[in-house]
Amino acid sequence: MIEFDKFTLDNGLRVIVHTDVSSPLVCMNILYDVGARDESEEQTGFAHLFEHLMFGGSVNIPSYDTPLQEVGGENNAFTNNDVTNYYLTLPAANIETGFWLESDRMLSLAFSEKSLEVQRNVVIEEFKQRYLNQPYGDEWLLLRPLAYKVHPYRWATIGKEIKHIEDAQIDDVKSFFKRFYHPANAILVVTGNVKTAAVKMLAEKWFGPIPSGEKVQRNLPAEPKQKAANYETVYRDVPADSINKVYHMPGRMDKSYHAIDLLSDILGRGHSARLYQALVKDKPLFSEISAHLMGSFDPGLLVINGRLNESVDHKMADKEIELVLKQLSNEVLPEQEVQKVKNKAESTHVFGELGIMNKAMNLAFAELLDEANMVNKEIDRIQAVTAADIHKAAKEILRPENCTTLYYLKKA
Repeated sequence: MIEFDKFTLDNGLRVIVHTDVSSPLVCMNILYDVGARDESEEQTGFAHLFEHLMFGGSVNIPSYDTPLQEVGGENNAFTNNDVTNYYLTLPAANIETGFWLESDRMLSLAFSEKSLEVQRNVVIEEFKQRYLNQPYGDEWLLLRPLAYKVHPYRWATIGKEIKHIEDAQIDDVKSFFKRFYHPANAILVVTGNVKTAAVKMLAEKWFGPIPSGEKVQRNLPAEPKQKAANYETVYRDVPADSINKVYHMPGRMDKSYHAIDLLSDILGRGHSARLYQALVKDKPLFSEISAHLMGSFDPGLLVINGRLNESVDHKMADKEIELVLKQLSNEVLPEQEVQKVKNKAESTHVFGELGIMNKAMNLAFAELLDEANMVNKEIDRIQAVTAADIHKAAKEILRPENCTTLYYLKKA
């Protein structure tokens, strides 16, 4: 149980405080309600570019990292298709430095051609290094537009192509910042050795004067139902053939989400999972195979990924995957197997909330999705899933016509 207090500033900034006196540190987490799904199709990669630009200094603070490091703090950030998240930890006695730094870059990020050029080059190099010049690096650059036809999940967080980042202009960047990076579109969570009264005073002092901005209203196109199996084959310079299979599923807040999450665990989490037992241990077709959910806010994907052993025919191996899925869809699972994956999921959730940083992130995500107390209901929702729920999810999700398959094969 994570206890917390919550209040909202006049400018719309939601603030959540969780006190943990056992820690000498404080974590500040600022979640901005902006991700790659909010980009224009002609200007992708902007949310991720902004993650980098936000560390380039603000009008009053030329270097973000220096003053934080001087008081014993550290920081990082990440962007995905749904959100952008910034977090820092520092000694509790120096908490005001965190408020000063975060509020100043929310209010007055320094926009300069030099900063844009530096961060643009960093992102372009990351694009090349992680996605283009690495084995299997472009799998998701290929899979997303195969699986999605209209929803903006069809491009990756890094962007559709390098040219979009190369062509980014300072006015485009300023416009993106004005639209998304303001109090009404953000959630601040403070966890650790701090009291709510102190956080409220600091939040009012440092964030209160920042103009509110307008909360973004999304009108994203809904992905149409996939009606036929979709296949694509590519050849790359890789050490082993790979099969990626993705199945459309509901979004994060759908009532069936936890059943589908447990279904993916039964299929591909660990060496006791169905796919591993059948296709790595019993029939050595794959060297590794796993399943997971994308976990996206909007309707997302259940993913199966496997690396084939040498000389195994990929189409034959794919049929073996389908046999495992069909068998699973045609049976109600034994209660013992269901309880095992539920216990694993509960354990993962509990261990994921031990540190003040994870607590801060989980509270922020829960507040954005629904309300912060959702973090305290997750275990009950996991344990409420029945074998019948998982069986229903399997029949609805694991249909061949609901699947996109990418054969990622090594060059001859």
